[in-house]
Amino acid sequence: MDKFFYYLVTLLESALSVVGIRGTYEEPRYAVVERLDRGVEVRAYEGRVAVETDARGQQDGEAFGRLFRYITGANGGGQRIAMTTPVESKGRLIAMTVPVEQGAQGTMRFYLPRAVVEAGAPEPTEPGVRLVRIPPERLAVLRFSGTASPAARDEQARILTKVMEAAGRKPADQPFFMGYDPPFSVPFLRRNEVAVRLPSPSS
Repeated sequence: MDKFFYYLVTLLESALSVVGIRGTYEEPRYAVVERLDRGVEVRAYEGRVAVETDARGQQDGEAFGRLFRYITGANGGGQRIAMTTPVESKGRLIAMTVPVEQGAQGTMRFYLPRAVVEAGAPEPTEPGVRLVRIPPERLAVLRFSGTASPAARDEQARILTKVMEAAGRKPADQPFFMGYDPPFSVPFLRRNEVAVRLPSPSS
């Protein structure tokens, strides 16, 4: 993709997401297989590939920058890769653009588009950035709008935990956050989610 056109598309996508329009972003494929109380969905996600790096904590600009450089050319093929949704964050949760996971020890992830994965995701060229493959999995997810402050995410995680306990479902891990919009998006139009990974049906 032409460099100017790539950045123009990225800018337009970010501008649209400010007002809740995020249809231009690719999202991981999933099927809702069960519905629980309070609007909690149990989703079966397909396997996917992410690029990740270690982060120091909330809103680590350096970690985000390393991942952004990967999708804008700091990879073995010099490819420019489209951004996707959602942002996924664990531990000290963050709300950034797309798609990121921040782990309990500060791991941040961008999920890669399916076409890039099918063609062979290019290896990162920057130290500390790596590709990871996530197998198919089931998540229990609670969606909410508004600001995604640590307090708001913690409250929604508590609700999700109570719903899971009432349903007799034991999560495989701690709750985490998935954000689909930049932090400057209109709050009531935001799509935020808290989720927990579930044990595999065969376990």
